[in-house]
Amino acid sequence: MQEDENGMRYWLMKSEPDCFSWDDLVKQKRAEWDGVRNHAAQLNMKTMELGDQALFYHSNIGLEVVGVMEIARTAAPDSTDESGKWIAVEVAPLRKLPHPVTLKQIKAEPALAKMEMIRQSRLSVAPVREDEFRKILEMAGEAG
Repeated sequence: MQEDENGMRYWLMKSEPDCFSWDDLVKQKRAEWDGVRNHAAQLNMKTMELGDQALFYHSNIGLEVVGVMEIARTAAPDSTDESGKWIAVEVAPLRKLPHPVTLKQIKAEPALAKMEMIRQSRLSVAPVREDEFRKILEMAGEAG
């Protein structure tokens, strides 16, 4: 996992907007990212640190990156898991992107060809390299 000069890491986290959308996160101001039941995604969440940034991706409906959030609490037991086997993190919204970046746009951009979300499309929590993160922000209309 690549860190920037400040030690920050970047992620992409998927949610189905009919279950939990960007607007839901903004209303709540902070939320547990729960219900993740994939071992690879769980390993990614276990390595997250406070202040890491994540792209909020609407899956199933929309198929687009819509906002940036930060990790507000590191891994702790998932409150939706009675077995005690799974963990969750808490996230807080930072900003909505000026323009959503669609999966189609991501797949068409050569600089993003090696993104984990392309290589492992079913992975709901994936690392993002700093240059990929910056490219998506640029594609969304954020200035440098």
